Amino acid sequence: MRPTTVGDPTSAPGHLLPWLTVLFVGSGCAALIYEIVWFQMLQLVIGSSAVSLGVLLGTFMGGMCLGSLLLPRWIAAGRNPLRVYAALEIGIGLIGMTVLFGMPLAGTLYSNWVGYGIAGTLLRGVVAAVCLLPPTLLMGATLPAIARAVDTTRQGVSWLGFFYGGNFAGAVFGCLLAGFYLLRVYDLVVATYVAASINFGVAFFALLLSSRLPAAILVADKRDETIARLVPGGWRIYVVIGVSGMCALAAEVIWTRLLSLMLGGTVYTFSIILAVFLAGLGLGSSMGAWFGRTTLRPRLALGICQMLLTVAIAWAAWQLACSLPYWPIKPILSSSPWFNFQLDLLRCLWCIFPAACLWGASFPLALASVAEPGDDSGRLVGRVYAANTVGAIIGATAFSILMIGWIGTQQSQRLLLGLSALSGMLAIGADSGFAHSFARRGAGAGAMLGSAILACWLGWSLPEAPGELIAHGRNLPSETGRAKILYHGEGMNSSVAVSMTPDGVRNFHVSGKVEASSEPQDMRLQKMLGHIPALLHPHPRSVLVVGCGAGVTAGTFVVHPEVERIVICEIEPLIPKIVVTYFGKENYDVVNDKRVEIIYDDARHFILTTREKFDVITSDPIHPWVKGAATLYTKEYFELCRKHLNPGGMLSQWVPLYESNAEAVMSQLATLFSVFPEASVWGNSIAGSGYDVVVLSQTEPLKVDVEGLIERLNRDDHRDVSESLKEVGLGSALDLLGNYAGQATDLAPWLKDALINHDLNLRLQYLAGMGLNNYNEAKIYAQMLSHRKFPEAVFLASDKSRQALKRRLDRVKSVE
Repeated sequence: MRPTTVGDPTSAPGHLLPWLTVLFVGSGCAALIYEIVWFQMLQLVIGSSAVSLGVLLGTFMGGMCLGSLLLPRWIAAGRNPLRVYAALEIGIGLIGMTVLFGMPLAGTLYSNWVGYGIAGTLLRGVVAAVCLLPPTLLMGATLPAIARAVDTTRQGVSWLGFFYGGNFAGAVFGCLLAGFYLLRVYDLVVATYVAASINFGVAFFALLLSSRLPAAILVADKRDETIARLVPGGWRIYVVIGVSGMCALAAEVIWTRLLSLMLGGTVYTFSIILAVFLAGLGLGSSMGAWFGRTTLRPRLALGICQMLLTVAIAWAAWQLACSLPYWPIKPILSSSPWFNFQLDLLRCLWCIFPAACLWGASFPLALASVAEPGDDSGRLVGRVYAANTVGAIIGATAFSILMIGWIGTQQSQRLLLGLSALSGMLAIGADSGFAHSFARRGAGAGAMLGSAILACWLGWSLPEAPGELIAHGRNLPSETGRAKILYHGEGMNSSVAVSMTPDGVRNFHVSGKVEASSEPQDMRLQKMLGHIPALLHPHPRSVLVVGCGAGVTAGTFVVHPEVERIVICEIEPLIPKIVVTYFGKENYDVVNDKRVEIIYDDARHFILTTREKFDVITSDPIHPWVKGAATLYTKEYFELCRKHLNPGGMLSQWVPLYESNAEAVMSQLATLFSVFPEASVWGNSIAGSGYDVVVLSQTEPLKVDVEGLIERLNRDDHRDVSESLKEVGLGSALDLLGNYAGQATDLAPWLKDALINHDLNLRLQYLAGMGLNNYNEAKIYAQMLSHRKFPEAVFLASDKSRQALKRRLDRVKSVE
């Protein structure tokens, strides 16, 4: 078969090719909206642990890989490629809307059958596959389908690179549209309908263009559908592009974790990181497509691209460890998040954009390296895309589940650097001109040796993420040197650290922020979360503690003689195994108590799947502005908690007032009150000024026998309880009850316009993400106290105790 050009009748006319690129822009936009929506929905079902995320990523990309391979084999080459593409887009839109309503059913079936261990992990994979494989198969088939509109000449293959780049351009827009508008203002349903509308619009436009394709494209025998041969040395190129895909997705996992430390792990931060990475892939793909058209040695160019990646990976690692964390940026100088978003965007571009561009350029160069005139372009693209996606699956799952927790980010980046160097050598060795130089003049041998030495030097000098970054995150420039890092580690799900200040205060840090400490106000909060429900519940025998933290909340139940069973649910294994030991005195060595069982899983997933019920549940998750944490503040989550409370059971929920705004606090309270209308609020203040609060919820109206509580704390078997309270300034029953800050009925006028946080909108993470740099806790607490009324029906007390309690409450209110 003779070579052809884009102007030949076996290829789409030149004036149509830019419009085909536009089609892929729309496809990429819809695909990223779906990806964000589906991941968010499935995380609610199978959890957000590293194992769950690995299963999701593997299934998502596995479907795209299968789609790219199967379409050229199932659809004859003679079919109109644009009509096939239009049918795929319609299918994606229809299935996308089906998944929206079918996933809750899958979740119900899953929760009835799931278990723990290998069987549970396999069932998570089955649920993910049922939900994601049908639409992702169609998504993966779109590029091979439309590829048949061009021939496999140098010019035609370059247009395939432009299609690929256009897909990433649309993905960038879809990522920002979903992350900053659709999901912030609306919900998953609206976002799905928008994505489906884009699919249908793209399909309609493709059908309009289909009639303009030359008739020669539609003749089946113009391309030999039996062609499956590899060009000489082609297997090396498939290995190279597979390794390239693996390194790209692995680096995205690693760099997202490190960047979220210094930028703050909000949903907006993750959108910015993903958008920058996708933009780099898109621009790089377009550059690679142009270069693949002009160069006669695409394999050499591909190899050089991989070798340059060793430098780009080293650059990113050095920036993330030695430069960016120390830029003189103080986020709290501006309460407007939009100014900080600009700085976040700049830092992401500066760090990861070069490597992303090189990975993007690799795909069209790989296409050019294995293309032969006359090949079925659909099969060509399908094979290269599948190899790249298989590598991406390995990179995403292995590094998110295993490698970071096993060898850390430093060694993981060294591994990526070495793999990039090896793949570069493999690609260069496949270039016939270079092979000739290697054999005849030794110039190739010198170049290979020099490249190997450079890669080894870069790998050896690769820096480790500093412990101060893991501890202080975005506040590192103002916190450098203020505390000694006692421990830092990179776990499967998060990075943790323990620090100690010169005055002896120990802090526990998760992903760049303090989550617990031995500071008086933090110790008081942690103990209030446990002591309040344990003392107000008549017989608290079984307890579930959501979030281990420093172990102090769980430890409060150790001193209560009635408690027989304590279940701690923690997503990061490093915390109970290592971090808790630094707070052994404060937590009464809780992890070694015979009544304690530790479950390593996402808390929501555990509550969804367990059949056990509890007398008390304490929920002290990470701050709601952290991406994913809002799932532990939704109405549906609180309903799950209520179902898992025994009659008379109580839920104590932490609500932070600092690093937040009134809208986020109101949303948390209103959501909780919608499930527990009898709930009450208990303040943890500093000298009367707001800090954070505990919300006590119960299945029945709250009645506090004040005299009985006083008598209970004076009993010998509660001596340890009294001592534990005295350690945090709560020396008597009245001191404890004096933290009462109101109940749901009091706050109803204040909360009338509050937004309810649902599974389908996760509104809280968007509200809280905007208040990350706000410190208005005193003002917010004052607003709450202004609505408080003394609850005559709640506190059952003698006149003396009642008057004493009223004086304490009035004194706190006057301080505000």
